Amino acid sequence: MPEPTPPLWTAQEIAVATGGRIEGGVFDANGLTYNSREIEPGDLFLALKGARDGHDFAASAFAAGAAGALVERPLDGGPCIVVPDSLHALEALGAVARDRAPHIRRGAVTGSVGKTSVTQAIKAGLDLAGPAHASIKSYNNHIGVPLTLARMHPSVERAVFEIGMNAPGEIGPLARMVQPHAACVTTVGPVHIEAFADGEAGVAAEKAAIFQGLGPGGLAVINGDNPWVELLHQAALRAGARVATFGSEPAHDARLIDFTPNPEGARVTAEVYGRTHVFPLRQSGFHWGLNSLAVILMLDALDVPVETALEALAHFEPLKGRGETRRVHLPKGAFTLIDESYNANPLSMKAGFLSLGAKPVERGGRRVVVLTDMLELGDQSEALHAGLATAIEAAAIDVVHAAGPQMRHLYDAISPERRGVWAGTAASLADQAADLAGPDDIVMVKGSNGSKASLVAAALLRLERDNTGGLPLQ
Repeated sequence: MPEPTPPLWTAQEIAVATGGRIEGGVFDANGLTYNSREIEPGDLFLALKGARDGHDFAASAFAAGAAGALVERPLDGGPCIVVPDSLHALEALGAVARDRAPHIRRGAVTGSVGKTSVTQAIKAGLDLAGPAHASIKSYNNHIGVPLTLARMHPSVERAVFEIGMNAPGEIGPLARMVQPHAACVTTVGPVHIEAFADGEAGVAAEKAAIFQGLGPGGLAVINGDNPWVELLHQAALRAGARVATFGSEPAHDARLIDFTPNPEGARVTAEVYGRTHVFPLRQSGFHWGLNSLAVILMLDALDVPVETALEALAHFEPLKGRGETRRVHLPKGAFTLIDESYNANPLSMKAGFLSLGAKPVERGGRRVVVLTDMLELGDQSEALHAGLATAIEAAAIDVVHAAGPQMRHLYDAISPERRGVWAGTAASLADQAADLAGPDDIVMVKGSNGSKASLVAAALLRLERDNTGGLPLQ
C-alpha cells in the first residue's frame, strides 16, 4: 500500500513555528482558513482580527470540523495554539512552510493589470509539469500571501504567488516573504494612484519592489512595451537579478509577432529566446498576446518546458469576471455577453475596447459596452474617465451604457449617437438590463469591483432564465 500523505501541519509543528503553546490537546491540520464558513474537516482555523474578531467565530469553525485553532486567547470547543498575535503567527507559519521545502521553485506575479489571470495561467502550466501550488482567488495581500505560503505542502514541486497592493510599502515585504526564484510585473498603469503622491511613478516603484524578494541570479520578467520598463529594469538590477523582457520589439526575449482573434479565442505567433512558436489561446483579448509571453517566460524560469507552457495556454479558460464569454438566448434573438466585471482601470478599459472592436458582428448586431466607475484614481478620475472617449471612438464601439458619477464624465464626452442608458448606480442600470442588448449584439460589461459592474452582468445573464424558463433557445 502507498504511504499515507503526511498532514500539512501537526500541532507541534505549528507551535514551534509560531512560538505558541498547545491548549486542549494535539491535532493534525490538512488545511488553513480564516473564514469559518469555508472550514473543511481537518482545517486549522485562524482567528484573525480585522473588521470582525475571528475569535467570535471559533465555535462555528469547530462545529464545522476544524481540527484546531490559532488564537490569541484560549477558547473552549477544541484544541488551540495560543500565540501573542495571530497575524504574526500566520506570517511565521508561512516562512517556515517556505524554508522547510527549499526544493520548491517559486514564482511571484504583480502588475496593474492581469496579475490574477497570469498567475492562474502559470499555475495551469505548473500543474501539467508536476505537483503544484498557487494563490487562489485574489489572495494577494498581507493575509493572502502568508496564508498561501502556509498552505503549501512540502510535497509540491513548484508554486506561484500573486502579490498586490493598495498603498505604498506593501509589495516589498510580501515579496521578501515569498522569496521567489522568478518575479513578473505584467504592466504598470494608473491604478491605485490616489494612494501615491507622485501618481503613476509611485505605482511603478511599488510594483518594482517585487524584485526585492529575488535572490542573486533570480529572474525578473518585465513588460518591455510599458513606459516604466527602465525603472523596473534598474530595480531588478539593484536586486542582483537577471532580466527577461516580453513585448513587440525584436530586442525582447519574448516577442509578440502576431495576435489574431478567432471564434475560439486567438492564434498567437511569437518568438521566445530565438524560437518561433504558433499557438492557440482560449482568450480573445489583445492584452493576452503579451500576457501569454509573460506566462511562458515565468514557466521557463520555473523549469517548465515551453511545449508544456503552450499546452497549458491552449486550454486556459477566461476566469469568472475576467473575459468569461456566454451566449444569452432570448425569444427575440441571442446576444454575446463578455463579462469583464471583476475589475477595471484605464489600461484594461482600453484593452477591452480594442478587443471588442476587433470582433465581427452579425448584420444588425452592435458592439456594446456597459461600464461602471473605475475607482481609486484620485484627482485624475474625471479626466481618466472622460479620456476613454477617444479609445471608444477608435474601436468603433456602437453603444455605451454607463453607471456611476465618474462614468458620467465619459458619457458626456462621447458622441451623442453612441450614448445608450446612463444610471446613477450599477443596481439601477441592472434593473434596465432588458434595454441594454439586442439580437446579435456583442456586449462587454466592465467596471471596478467596488462599483458593482457584476450586478449588470448577472442581470444580463438572468434575461435568458426569465424569458425562457431556464431552457436555452436553439
